[in-house]
Amino acid sequence: MKDRTAAIVLAAGKGSRMKSRVHKQYLLLEGKPILYYSLKAFEDSFVDEIVLVAGKDEAAYCREEIVEKYGFKKVSRIAEGGRERYHSVFCGLQALRDCEYVFIHDGARPFLTKEILDRAYAAVRRTPACVVGMPVKDTIRIADENAYAAETPRRDLVWIMQTPQVFSFDLVKRAYCAFLEQEEETLAKGIKITDDAMVVELFSDTGIRLVEGSYDNIKITTPEDLLIAQALAKGRKAE
Repeated sequence: MKDRTAAIVLAAGKGSRMKSRVHKQYLLLEGKPILYYSLKAFEDSFVDEIVLVAGKDEAAYCREEIVEKYGFKKVSRIAEGGRERYHSVFCGLQALRDCEYVFIHDGARPFLTKEILDRAYAAVRRTPACVVGMPVKDTIRIADENAYAAETPRRDLVWIMQTPQVFSFDLVKRAYCAFLEQEEETLAKGIKITDDAMVVELFSDTGIRLVEGSYDNIKITTPEDLLIAQALAKGRKAE
């Protein structure tokens, strides 16, 4: 029997680096909101349920202009996000019940594919914490506080992290609960939580498995990213 799976799609970011009055996830890409593509990928997949996490006062817009307009039947709830990304993730986790595995995905990554989802699902059934990513193409140097090169890690061991990040639901929920109970102390140590894998790494004893994503699986954050996304979308349309 198939395990019950769910997706949390994050669309609560303000996107200040996009330099647009319209939040990045609602900007149009090939005539549709960027957020549409992430929801469409999960809607057409094996995932049973989608929780969409929207920004403050944006739930009605998401319901009417995206979920209902495009007929997304798997979106079971639109939750309101929190101050930081990790608060929004926790809002999504709280909205889920009776779930074995959860896929946490940025709504501003429109090029999620069936192949990525299949690889991530196969991996999480073997290892309860998996992150989609890709090996870096460029040489990476670690700088010191004076902007001098201090260290050069082996390129073949360095990956860029993407989403979805996929976990056993019980594991990631427990890790988030533990983190939020110690949020102030954690931040006071200078620790910045930038993704879900960090929460699991810090607040459980579970290692993180890296799973191949795609170099096309970009996050649209800046105007330059949107230009790249438009080129990728046109290329895919032409195939």
